[in-house]
Amino acid sequence: MSTTFSIDSFMPNTYLNIKNFLLKNLNHVVLSNREIIFLCIGTDRCTGDSLGPLVGHKLKAIMPKGKFYVYGTLENPVHSKNLVSVLDKIYASFSDPYIVAIDACLGKTNNIGKVFIENKPLSPGLALNKDLPKVGDLSITGIVNISGKFEFLVLQNTRLYVVMNLAEVIYKGILHFALSALKLDNIKQPL
Repeated sequence: MSTTFSIDSFMPNTYLNIKNFLLKNLNHVVLSNREIIFLCIGTDRCTGDSLGPLVGHKLKAIMPKGKFYVYGTLENPVHSKNLVSVLDKIYASFSDPYIVAIDACLGKTNNIGKVFIENKPLSPGLALNKDLPKVGDLSITGIVNISGKFEFLVLQNTRLYVVMNLAEVIYKGILHFALSALKLDNIKQPL
């Protein structure tokens, strides 16, 4: 199993690379019939932190039902004030969910616009010194702007174009993964 994957969201067919990485690394989860939760973290009140809710908003409308679930949308965002209660709700509703956490991240200038996928939890709110629990079995982060001083101002002044581009490729990659995973699951099921 690969542990880290990164790709520039502005490259052609980025979403297919994301789909392929997810298929390869989550094949065992799909075949074990565990529910997969896409936990999209962030807020629509801040451009740089809206990546998660944008991905969730796009996924919620068309995600295949029954095996995949989406938490965190523009309508009902998951953010620092409700993250713990949403996690409690997830663990009360599902016996052994596999959580894919999605969030915006600040990074180096040469990484702006890149998607990073890691087989480890993410630490939401780290850039703003928030004390939140690590979340996810797998994390997908999009680098929306540079890190350094005044992170809150940097997030507020992030280009919407970068965030929208990241949201589009992450959403498409996840959607195509889900559709392919359902086909794989149906093929492996005995008649």
